[in-house]
Amino acid sequence: MDLFEYMAEKNKEDEAPLASRMRPQTLDEVVGQEHIVGPGKLLYRAIKADKLGSIIFYGPPGTGKTTLAKVIAHTTSADFESVNATVAGKKDLEEVVTKAKQNQGGYGRKTILFVDEIHRFNKAQQDFLLPYVEDGTVTLIGATTENPYFEVNSALISRSRIFELKPLSQENVATLIDRALSDSVKGVGSFHAYIDDDARAFLSDTANGDARAALNAIELAVLTTDREPDGRIHITLPVAAECIQKRAVRYDKDSDNHYDTISAFIKSMRGSDPDAAVYYLARMLKAGEDIKFIARRIVICASEDVGNADPQALVVATNAFLAIERVGMPEAQIILSQACTYVASAPKSNACCVAISEAMSEVDRSGNLPIPPYLQDAHYPASSKLGRGIGYKYPHDFPGNWVEQQYLPDAIKDAEFYHYPHKHKR
Repeated sequence: MDLFEYMAEKNKEDEAPLASRMRPQTLDEVVGQEHIVGPGKLLYRAIKADKLGSIIFYGPPGTGKTTLAKVIAHTTSADFESVNATVAGKKDLEEVVTKAKQNQGGYGRKTILFVDEIHRFNKAQQDFLLPYVEDGTVTLIGATTENPYFEVNSALISRSRIFELKPLSQENVATLIDRALSDSVKGVGSFHAYIDDDARAFLSDTANGDARAALNAIELAVLTTDREPDGRIHITLPVAAECIQKRAVRYDKDSDNHYDTISAFIKSMRGSDPDAAVYYLARMLKAGEDIKFIARRIVICASEDVGNADPQALVVATNAFLAIERVGMPEAQIILSQACTYVASAPKSNACCVAISEAMSEVDRSGNLPIPPYLQDAHYPASSKLGRGIGYKYPHDFPGNWVEQQYLPDAIKDAEFYHYPHKHKR
């Protein structure tokens, strides 16, 4: 690196956003994620011992995926190469692999390849990496906000250990805020800023576990707030609220968060919790979810989880589906709210669901068992010569419109599929 390149890198580092400058250099500086990098945990031990295998970090934005990769970069004796899948192509990967082979063959040195946003690589790009991960040419560290089991090549998954990062706690975020305000080297300590307790608590909560969002807000507050007469910068609650603005709903209709939310919505209706059901409904509507997709799930739940315990639930859900197609948003949200809270509040029975499942399994096991002749069609000429319909008892000819009669095939005549406690028995 010549002098000009050095100065360019130095200026880039000095002008980097606060969230980037505050990234830890060592494991001891990491805040949060104790479940994977706490002392004694597997990842902690592997990084300390410099015995890392291929891994994939998975979690929401701002939870420390890139941070942990940078910590590994500062800890390992291996060469550390980094690419971003949003801009890197196959040529970039080929260059990394070529260099890794040279390091391995000429110097006996390992190469760690960090791929940020690895889910952005297409199948061909992921397949290209596979043999080099498998033979140890490179040790892969992937980072993704998407569920890797959905977005990453299953062969790469099988050769990697998945570590899921959780949103940081409010206490974690508050710690990072205080650290940034007091650090005069990497943080904004030289600005002599201080923050009110309610402002810190607000940012810690509103950041929604995203350290980057909180630190960006702190940096904006420090750089745009006028100094007080004593030369200090005072970050009040109104300043903090203005700098972080409204929290964005983290929801991607093509990601696992989409499936997580609809799953929570359905399970809340099934669990008879209308408050939770309407909350998850609101989250989906805020994120722009297809209202017909939501309505279909309410209809399914009305039959699968309520069934004949309250047959009206299916009527309400089906009519809600028809209504939202005719009305549209924003009024459709009221109709969906009515439907989901009705289904959530209704008595529950999955007897219909169990019945068809058990009956389908029986058909798979026993095939097309002979139907009793008296139940077979007798409307065509000469059917009686074949014994069709003979001996059938017409229920309406008997008191109460019911008569004892076998309807199932002989081989399973005592089978029961519908187990609802109020099933009509004579």
